[in-house]
Amino acid sequence: MGCFSCLVSRKKVVKIEDTDRARSASRTSVDGQGKDCLDEHETGVMDANSGGAGASDKTPPTKNPAKSFTYRELCSATGMFNSANKIGEGGFGKVFKGRLETGEIVAIKQLNHEGLQGSQEFIIEILMLSLLHHPNLMSLKGYCTAGDEKLLVYEYMPKGSLEDHLFDLGPNDVPLDWNTRIKIAVDTARGLEYLHCKANPPVIFRDLKAANILLDNDFHARLSDFGLAKLGPVGDKTHVSTRVMGTYGYCAPEYAMSGKLTVKSDVYSLGVVLLELITGRKAIDPSRSRAEQNLVNWSRPLFKDRRKFVHLADPALQGHFPLRCLHHAIAIAAMCLQEQPTYRPLITDVLVALEYLASQPYNREAATSGNRSPSQRPPSQQDRGRY
Repeated sequence: MGCFSCLVSRKKVVKIEDTDRARSASRTSVDGQGKDCLDEHETGVMDANSGGAGASDKTPPTKNPAKSFTYRELCSATGMFNSANKIGEGGFGKVFKGRLETGEIVAIKQLNHEGLQGSQEFIIEILMLSLLHHPNLMSLKGYCTAGDEKLLVYEYMPKGSLEDHLFDLGPNDVPLDWNTRIKIAVDTARGLEYLHCKANPPVIFRDLKAANILLDNDFHARLSDFGLAKLGPVGDKTHVSTRVMGTYGYCAPEYAMSGKLTVKSDVYSLGVVLLELITGRKAIDPSRSRAEQNLVNWSRPLFKDRRKFVHLADPALQGHFPLRCLHHAIAIAAMCLQEQPTYRPLITDVLVALEYLASQPYNREAATSGNRSPSQRPPSQQDRGRY
């Protein structure tokens, strides 16, 4: 980076701050199979359907296409990519918080030349986010290609990732409440519904996980990191065949075993995320006993006995959730996690079920008052016996 020192003025680097904490915008993915490719056919299909991808949704396409930034602009925005402004690091590379000349705060991802993800993912991300526009997808502000440097510029999500708010909380961190968890689940499902049902051709996200769900100040969720996204099957095709890529613990079993990818693969990953929201546990947690390291394997026996559903609830919730809604949420997750993809629901059905849960919010004051309704009171021994 030293050779670019002349590009910015020699002044003291100031850490970019705002009123919200800056957290990780990306985490490392596990890829044991190597790098996938963007073939020419897929690129052509995206170009041919560029008018339909955004127009098919209620939300109109953005009027501002991704901007081409100069390397000089992004050096200035991040204080020469100063470590004080680093907010995360993943398979793509490092993520920096930056302030553009307009004053807008952004997140800037810088390609790691030695990382697992590279130029193909960079191209895919630009293609996807230039053509797909939805309130629950990340917005791409622009990109930069200067020599070997490849950078992506996104809107800044001040609350970081869902992963930040579910796992390894510090003593001063407040756990997500039940209503916020359900809201995040609904937003995530809406993003997937747009990709599966309204984008043309359909798009398979392929790397849905807590680290790729980013949150704004109001905890509205957006899907991020489209570098592994794949165009779904069209016509008479039932699946697309591809190298297995993604994150261990979130991949659907049929995809991990055969490389056959469908939209139902994303539904399985959503089931894992729902389990994480319900339990507060990681999909894969080596720190736990061997029987509990894999969240799905640990949960499956409990799905068979409704009386044990309450044991799946995150202890951090401290019982502050509607028991009936907890049961419904677990049932939705279990349906998404069916081993046979044909038995899993469509994302439209999952979204309807989650929106119903969101329409039944937990009212803590009502639940702790004398006039409790059965759906609002915290779980008691009597409740557990009934279910």
